[in-house]
Amino acid sequence: MLSLDELKTGRGPALYRQAKDLIPGGTQLLSKRPEMFAPDVWPSYYSKAKGCRVWDLDGREFIDMSIMAVGACILGYADDEIDDAVVTAIRSGVNSSLNCPEEVELAEALIALHPWAGMVRYARSGGEAMGMAVRIARAHTRRDTVLFSGYHGWNDWYLAANLGERDGLDGQLMPGLQPNGVPRGLTGTAIPFHFNDIDSLRDTIKGKEGQIAAIIIEPARGEEAPDDYLRKLREIANEIGAVLVFDEITSGYRMCAGGIHRRYGINPDIAVFAKSMANGYAMSAVLGTERVMQAAQTTFISSTNWTDRVGPAAALATLRKYRRERAEERLIALGNQTKAIWTAAAAKAGLSISVSGLPTLAAFGFQHPQAVALNTRFTVEMLQRGFLGFRQFKASLAHGDAEMAAYAQACDEVFARLAALPADALLDTPPHHAGFQRLTKE
Repeated sequence: MLSLDELKTGRGPALYRQAKDLIPGGTQLLSKRPEMFAPDVWPSYYSKAKGCRVWDLDGREFIDMSIMAVGACILGYADDEIDDAVVTAIRSGVNSSLNCPEEVELAEALIALHPWAGMVRYARSGGEAMGMAVRIARAHTRRDTVLFSGYHGWNDWYLAANLGERDGLDGQLMPGLQPNGVPRGLTGTAIPFHFNDIDSLRDTIKGKEGQIAAIIIEPARGEEAPDDYLRKLREIANEIGAVLVFDEITSGYRMCAGGIHRRYGINPDIAVFAKSMANGYAMSAVLGTERVMQAAQTTFISSTNWTDRVGPAAALATLRKYRRERAEERLIALGNQTKAIWTAAAAKAGLSISVSGLPTLAAFGFQHPQAVALNTRFTVEMLQRGFLGFRQFKASLAHGDAEMAAYAQACDEVFARLAALPADALLDTPPHHAGFQRLTKE
């Protein structure tokens, strides 16, 4: 078992301290900041990743029972089949003056999965794909205002919700975001509404029907979509002539191939995918009805890097393996198994926890006044036992029975340890951050 001193003095934490002098915020992605897990202790950087295992800069091996590349590597790290397809694409030329045929093949495959859609555009990240979707919706409707629920990235159109009221996004999964750098002229163009609150949405819409370009939601994230919720949103969008957009960047490929909305039988006008669709390679897609997507030709949406061969090749290979292996069945089983592990371990230790989330986006939380301290100590104790452990778990196809058995044993040990610790001795490291916080170069 690793000591706390070994974790603190590793090359990863040292490099992260250096990074904060060179990179604003220390990392490129908020969700990968060590402060979100266990400050001063989280390994921060990897030298290698394969299957469901990660090696840090000191060569120490960890089983990843946390976020699995923020949900991107749904088949596991460095999957041979996907990597072989990418290597073939690289050796055939990543880019050229002509277009790669894979982008047409991928469009056909995505539309076959989503017959309601007629056209596809590509990008390489979820944030820019959402920006593209909003641009297309506004171009199609010739309207400006966007109503949304959930988290949808870093772009101006989204952060504009905090221009009028500084806490407009606090109820949308990411509290503390500031709209610095977002033009004040966008005030009022992005209006949040609460998930599954149709009455509130109708009140928000009243008097603005002719201004609303899009209604944007994550169809399911924390839990399954409530009965009739998506159907009512579809009806409202039809009534006011708005584009209904499903942000499937997180939910896509988690519970079935393609979009989770396929499970509910309610179709949007646009669906957006990224993360899991290419098993960690940079790729995103905007699918939509032909009627709406043709509006892309009335505005300017274009990028050299959206034409590279790697993203489509990886996405095609991921989709083929996912469907052949019926990956969703294994992913759902793993998530339910993990929830059961948490529940049983907490009950044995006499700790109160809440377990939530879709099976493939499982999470738990301590029902305790010192929940943040317990979360942090859980992560530290799991690191000492050779796991990237966190209060969330995003399953991958690479998680096997042996890893799950080892994790169950570790959870039993750690929950018992947490229950035995005095309240004033829960932490000998800083607590994790609970939301967005600006970092200093401390």
